[in-house]
Amino acid sequence: MTSTTRRSVLVGAAFAASFAIAPAFAQAPTEIELFFPVPVDGQLARDMTALIKEFNEKNPAIKATPVYTGSYDETLIKTRAAMKAGKPPAAVIMSANFLLDLKIEGEIQKLDDLIKTDGKTNEAYMGQFFRALHGNAVLDRSVYGVPFHNSTPLLYVNADHFKEAGLDPEKPPSNWEELATAAKKLTKREGDRVTRWGIIAPSNYDYGGWILQALTQSNGGQWFNVDYGGEVYYDSPSMLGALTFWSDLVAKHKVHPAGVQAGGAVSTAFLSGQASMVLLSTGSLTHIRTNAKFPYKVAFVPKNVKNEVPIGGASLVIPAGVEGERRKAAWTLINWMTSPEKSGWWSRATGYFAPNMAAYELPEMKEFIAKNPDAGIAVSQLTYAKPWFATYKTVPVRKAIEDELQAVLSGKKQPKEALVSAQKTADEIMKPYVEQTALKLPTN
Repeated sequence: MTSTTRRSVLVGAAFAASFAIAPAFAQAPTEIELFFPVPVDGQLARDMTALIKEFNEKNPAIKATPVYTGSYDETLIKTRAAMKAGKPPAAVIMSANFLLDLKIEGEIQKLDDLIKTDGKTNEAYMGQFFRALHGNAVLDRSVYGVPFHNSTPLLYVNADHFKEAGLDPEKPPSNWEELATAAKKLTKREGDRVTRWGIIAPSNYDYGGWILQALTQSNGGQWFNVDYGGEVYYDSPSMLGALTFWSDLVAKHKVHPAGVQAGGAVSTAFLSGQASMVLLSTGSLTHIRTNAKFPYKVAFVPKNVKNEVPIGGASLVIPAGVEGERRKAAWTLINWMTSPEKSGWWSRATGYFAPNMAAYELPEMKEFIAKNPDAGIAVSQLTYAKPWFATYKTVPVRKAIEDELQAVLSGKKQPKEALVSAQKTADEIMKPYVEQTALKLPTN
């Protein structure tokens, strides 16, 4: 073999070898986006950035990018817009009560095959999460969402205000009568001007409906048909009692401000001492804990008939149209984010409770709850939690009652009149689905 031939062979072999191993180095990571909302107080955006940074470091074959998409409602709108444009995000932290509507519209995927590929049944997979969360994740026996951060409403009370009013902060109001009585003692006035409200609850869109659902359920009623997406019970005695109670706090007892109260303003009023009691999400715990300059307590939502509240918060979903490696990468991210360790970390960082029950068996979580018993109250209330309002066209159907709630709290309508109107509007919105799903008898 001549030297020239030898050089040619060596060069060719080297080229072939480099070509063979090049893909191992040139293989680009699978890029995915995670749409996420920040619906309540706290530094959730910064916490999410830190969480995804860690995921990317531990999963170099995937590059996840967190995209802040606003409120729960805005996240739904932006997700649908991205899907319509043919560019769905690989995963979305979606309001748990939107999943039914997304399923009806064919906009999210079943996760059953991914679960099966991991060698698990749907029942075994969902068994790691609190039972109360299953109703907003499992639809027609298929898993459509993985619980990520969840909440229930809580009663927050200013312990100093309680003592000053002759009330025991270790025994917050447990029923509606006690709540109204305490609120009267806690409200302060200078002439006709209120300088401190006894109680405030948020009534802005999304939040207001959630709080009214909690009051309705604690009054022994139900808000919607949990087995069918076309039926709500707005014009019912139990909801009338709940709305009347809230209205009376404003108009009759004058211990709650009139008009629409935004969630952020409610927490600000509590932290500034302008409200002695507030109804807020467990997702506000970290914000309150970090910023309160006074001792506070948290308790179950006061009942009238029974302890019962709706689940809140969000689940991780994979939109329709996400396929192949992006779908696999999304599933890897979802399972990593909902593991006991990360579920617990997110709970400690944000105030939401950890959906993965094993998180509470970890030493760091036990230590955290020992130091912050308020977080334990949120978990204890899960025993009395039920599914969150979910129907066909959830957002407009919910808005139908929230418009009327706001009218009542603003003194523009009476409760009964408002509920009749809300029922009529909701029924009209759901009519196409009701007609589509109606049993059609064969004709002779």
